[in-house]
Amino acid sequence: MKSVVYRITYPNGKIYIGQDITDSVGYFGSPNARLLAADFTPEMRRDCTIRKETLWESEIATKAEVIRMENEFIEKLRSNDPAIGYNLKPKLKPR
Repeated sequence: MKSVVYRITYPNGKIYIGQDITDSVGYFGSPNARLLAADFTPEMRRDCTIRKETLWESEIATKAEVIRMENEFIEKLRSNDPAIGYNLKPKLKPR
């Protein structure tokens, strides 16, 4: 089975980085629903396009390797910065 690390891009431009060890086409991660809902107006909810793109994939990676890659992308793309994305962990390191 293929494991992937993916980026979800929402209509407001914010992102969420996640990982899936089944490469399910229907899985869109689990960002904090409260934070996500707060950023969407009723109009945005009526018609929106959400993009899912694979950033990394492996047929042989261990679960630990997949988690490590996910965290690397979260930190590299700063999706744990509330101004940029919806990842809550790992915590954003002060610059």
